[in-house]
This record gives sequence, C-alpha cells and structure tokens, in this order.
Amino acid sequence: MKVVLPDKSEIEVRDNATVKEVAEAIGRGLAKQAVAGVINGKMVDIYYTVNDRDEVKIITERDKEGLEILRHSTAHLMAQAVKRLFKNVKVTIGPTIEDGFYYDFDIDTPFTEDDLEKIEAEMAKIAKENLPIRRKELTKEEAIELFKKLGEDYKVEIINELDEDIVSVYEQGEFVDLCRGPHLESTGKIKYFKLLSVAGAYWRGDENNKMLQRIYGTAWFKKSELDEYLHRLEEAKKRDHRKLGKELELFSTFDEIGAGLICWFPKGARIRSVIESFWKEEHYKNGYEMLYTPHIGKSTLWETSGHLAFYQENMYSPMDIEGNNYYIKPMNCPFHIMVYKSKVRSYRDLPLRWAELGTVYRYERSGVLHGLLRVRGFTQDDAHIICTQEQIVDEIKEVLRFSLKMWENFGFDQIKGYIATRPEKSVGDDEMWEKATHSLENAIKDSGIEFELDEGGGAFYGPKIDLKIKDAIGREWQMTTIQFDFNLPERFDMTYVDKDGKEKRPFMVHRALLGSLERFFGVLIEHYAGAFPFWLAPIQIRIINVSDAQYDYCKDIENRLRKEGFRVEFDSRNEKIGYKIREAQLQKIPHMIIIGNNEVEAEKVSVRLRTGENKNNLDFFEYISVIKELDSSRSKNLWR
Repeated sequence: MKVVLPDKSEIEVRDNATVKEVAEAIGRGLAKQAVAGVINGKMVDIYYTVNDRDEVKIITERDKEGLEILRHSTAHLMAQAVKRLFKNVKVTIGPTIEDGFYYDFDIDTPFTEDDLEKIEAEMAKIAKENLPIRRKELTKEEAIELFKKLGEDYKVEIINELDEDIVSVYEQGEFVDLCRGPHLESTGKIKYFKLLSVAGAYWRGDENNKMLQRIYGTAWFKKSELDEYLHRLEEAKKRDHRKLGKELELFSTFDEIGAGLICWFPKGARIRSVIESFWKEEHYKNGYEMLYTPHIGKSTLWETSGHLAFYQENMYSPMDIEGNNYYIKPMNCPFHIMVYKSKVRSYRDLPLRWAELGTVYRYERSGVLHGLLRVRGFTQDDAHIICTQEQIVDEIKEVLRFSLKMWENFGFDQIKGYIATRPEKSVGDDEMWEKATHSLENAIKDSGIEFELDEGGGAFYGPKIDLKIKDAIGREWQMTTIQFDFNLPERFDMTYVDKDGKEKRPFMVHRALLGSLERFFGVLIEHYAGAFPFWLAPIQIRIINVSDAQYDYCKDIENRLRKEGFRVEFDSRNEKIGYKIREAQLQKIPHMIIIGNNEVEAEKVSVRLRTGENKNNLDFFEYISVIKELDSSRSKNLWR
C-alpha cells in the first residue's frame, strides 16, 4: 500500500505497516529518532497501524511534540515507581508543563527529599526493565470497573465526567493509567530525567478539596540537554528575584499587610521611578496622552462592562458607600471608555492613544502567589487605542515598533510573537474577527518578529498578539499583549461620527508593553541577576575614601555628582578600604570612586567597576562626560 508524506510525496510500505515501519521506509536515521506519528491529523503511538492512502507525519525527538510525549511517559514512569514504593497511595493527574511534568498523589505522609531519591532510583530500575507501553481502549463502564478495583477513586471521578463512550488506558507492566496518549513504545526509551521538587496542591485547584502531594520533574532525550537544563535551574536559583530582592533591599511583603501586596523599598522605588519616568517620556514621544483614573467604581460600571457577570470571582468584595456598591478595580478599561464617552467624538479625533500606570487588584489564591511575578495588587502599564477600521493596521504596526524599542532599551533582544485567533465561544461577527486577525498578521510580518499562530487561543472578545522575551539564561517570559476588543465598544455603545456624518463603532485595542511594573521588575532582577545597568541602578556610584583625610574632597565630589542628577552615596565609615569595596560589590553598585591622598593631590578620581576593572587617575570632568553618556544612551556597558 501507499502512504502520503507531509511534502505530498508517496512511498510504498507493506499492508498494515506501523508508524515505525513507515519511518524505517523513509530512512534509518528518521526511524531511530521516531517517537510517534500523526495520521490524517491525529497524533498516534508509534506502533499504530497505517491504512492505504493515509497522510503520515513522523514525530521525532527534535519535535516539540516528541519532547512532550517523552515527559508524559516519564510522568507515568514516576507514578508507577511511587505505586511500587508506597502503599495506599492514589494517583490523580500527571500532565506535562514547560520544561517538564508533574504528578499529583493522594498520600497520608508528605514526600521528603529522601523519598524523591528513592523514587528516582525505582524509576531507573523500571526503565531498565524496558516494559512495553501499550494503549488499550475500554468502554466507559469497563474503565470505571477497572479503576474501582484498583482503588483509584480520582480516576473514577474523572471518567464519570467524560462524555466519551470509549476511553483509553495505557499499561506498562503492573501499572495502568487513564490517558489519551500517545506514549513512548517502552520504558527503556526513558533515560535522562530528574525529580526536582515536591509541593502541596489541592485536588482540581480547589482549596475546599483535599491537599495532594505534587512531584515535579524534567526529562530530556540527551544527557547533555538534561545537564544544561539543571545548570540553568542552578543559575535561576542564584537569580531568584525574591532572594535578590531581600539581599539588595528592593521590595518585600508583610503578613501584617497581606499576601501578594508589595512594599517597594527605597532602592526598588528608585528603579521604579526611573522606569516610570522613561515610560512616560517615551509614551509622550510616541503620541500617547496620560490618564489617571480612580481605584474604585460603582457596581453599575462593572455590570455594563460585564466584569460582574464574567470576572467577579477575580474581584474583591464590594464596599457600601451611601447605599451603592463600589468595587476596587481589576482593570482600567471601563474608566478610559467613560473618558471617551464624555463628549461626541469625530473621525478627526482618532486615533486616540491613552495610557495609564494604573494600579489594579485581582484575587489570586495564596498558593499561586510568587514574589513579584504573581501578586494581588499591581500597576499595569496600560494603554487603550481607539481608532477607525482604516487606521488599525498602522496602529498595530506602531505598537509593535514601540514595543521592540522599549525592550531593546531594557536589554532584551530575543523576542517572539504569538497570534491568538478566534475561540469557539466569542462575540463579534466573522468579518470583524477576520479583519482584526488579518491586521495582526500583516503588522507582525512587517515588524520582522518571528511568530506562531495560536489557533483558538484568543479571548472571547477579540484576537491578540502576545510577545514573549528571552532572558539572559534563555527562559521565555510572556510580557507584551496587544488585544482587540469587540465586546466593550458594544457594551458601552462607543461611537464616533464618520466623514459621512453617520455614527460608527470604533475599533478598540488594549495594550500593555511591560505587562505590569511588579512582574516586569521581577523579570528584570532575574535577567540582570540584580546587577542593573548604570542607567537603572538604584545607586549608580559609591564614593569610598581611604581615610578621613579625604573626607572633604569626597564630599565635594558627592555634591557635584548629585547636582548633575546622579544617584550617589558616600561611604565615609571608618572601615578598611577592602571591606567597603567588597560591600559595594555585593550591593552590585556599578561604579566605585576610590579616593586616596594621590587623587586629592592631583584633583583626580579613580574608578573601580563592579567587574573588578579599574580606571585610575581620571580627570573628573572626563568622568562626568562618560557617565552622562552611559545614563542618556541607556547602555548596557559599565563604561562605554
């Protein structure tokens, strides 16, 4: 029989050939790396039987899907090891996640670090047994009966909620698990893995349910990839913004104030102030106007916007003010719309670009709060663009250009776009969605940004572009969002008068470049490992005297630098010079001006960079010109 390959060519294989045999017919190298197949658009196991004229694609170790299959198979391997080692444990779910997998277990005694080592050793043992992993289809009733016998109550609960009459399970040795698959063909294919941590997790994420034990792990096809990933994890620990935030005195939270509510310390506030000033300056340059809006709004506002109907679980309880319910705002959009509706708008007024550093509050469960990255109160670098249909493509292009420029200034140059298209449940007519999605595609193509389509990933009220950045150790962070909205203009009856004198509905785009100041600051800390470039550093220069004899000269330099607008400190303590230098380096201060008798006599300065490099006997005015250039150019270099 013949099968059709992705390039539409055909090859001949024996009748009832498997996916693996198709791979072998194509080439020995491909067969060696084959993990699974896609038959007529459906992903299947490698031992799946192919029919005549089927369209066949081979999934290999190099494919993203191949890595996910490996990791899901490793999650099953871990569950099997846990079942062998611990009595009365019950399994729940074990999905893949970015860079790894986890599995949740119902067990009376929490797992320890020693337990993870035992589980890992048992996993290696099962892998060496090279057990075949095979798919089996059962009726819903048969599956329920099977898992009842096994005492797996969570699996029974899941099956009862399925609509399908036929469900699939995967067997490997004595272990059986409910799963759609596909999987690797045997446990022997799983070689390079590591269990990373254990944490508590509520069943189905509901704090009213039982607390389970979640084990996180990672798996890779090559040992070098695993080693590289573990190295990145170690580097990430060193860069953890929570650890550095404490060491560098940047921010903190307090139980007395409440979880997920950030207090910015003077040094962190300094950096935030620099970011905000730069942000506002660039927005004004790029045709935006600023808005300031209240922190609370009447319930009728949130009813009109739809937040009370669709988003109330993320909002905090209302407060009664003179008989009216007021809600603390989870978003800024309705306020901006009310400003728009304050008068009749003409097509000549458009586009309007309104930005706000607006602080919003959203309910997050305590279990998901994470430093600056997941909080309950945060300041969005929010903006709304209101324009005509004819203006929309140019506006999106401009937002992308602006985004790239902003990220470049903050030291990020690896950026990828994702266009999220219409989901099944959505508002707005087909033509609007098509035009909006087309405008996003055209704009991102013209920008030169590499991008992927996220089919069906848009919000119910419009398609969007997400921009993800890579940090210094290769981690991807979702930051910029450019989101169409067909919902709010309709709900608030937003209109403008067109050149023909008729009222028309404007296009509205929600836009956040940095996402939120809190999350962005967390990413920034980890990207630079706390060693911020000169223009962002909370203390740019620390002056260090060798002895009291240089006090007056140091004080004069401090005053002159401060008048020039630099963030400078004078460490005049009666401590050894080496101690003061080491402390400045631990605080990651970019420049240390070291003043001894020679510098005073020559009226010069000697500068030590935090890298350990020295610039000795500099003319003070020459130094001023260097740091002015560093500051204004926002250079990532510590000198020029």
